[in-house]
Amino acid sequence: MERSLIIFKPDALNRGLVGTILNRFERKGLKLVGMKMIHLDDDLLCDHYSHHKEKPFFERLAKFMKSAPSIVGVVEGNNAISVVRDLVGETKGYDARAGTIRGDFSLSGQCNVIHASDSVVSADIEIVRFFKDHELFDYEKVDLNYVYAEDEI
Repeated sequence: MERSLIIFKPDALNRGLVGTILNRFERKGLKLVGMKMIHLDDDLLCDHYSHHKEKPFFERLAKFMKSAPSIVGVVEGNNAISVVRDLVGETKGYDARAGTIRGDFSLSGQCNVIHASDSVVSADIEIVRFFKDHELFDYEKVDLNYVYAEDEI
């Protein structure tokens, strides 16, 4: 089973979309294994967005991400990275297909309501960045036999 980090950005929280978005992951059958609300600081943002640090929009992005708390979570499932990316849609809300989270709830490149890991490698790095081991839970999801075929579990 793969895991993916998801971040409900300040716009999702302020627009009251967290429950609606989380519901999409749950309806798909992904297992929520960790979740918490945090206020991102400069050190965490510089680490998380290090690949954007030298870009002209970085300061604006950091200011936006510090404007309100974010909710970080970890979901788990078969092929979780690609499943989550498909649910989330293109980065820029105005490019994202209707039916995706960003396609339905965003018109912006920055205020795009959610972040999702883009690979297994980045998910591993991001999850450790935001969660301690004891903050992630291993439990039996009771609907597992209705989400996956017997040979997929």
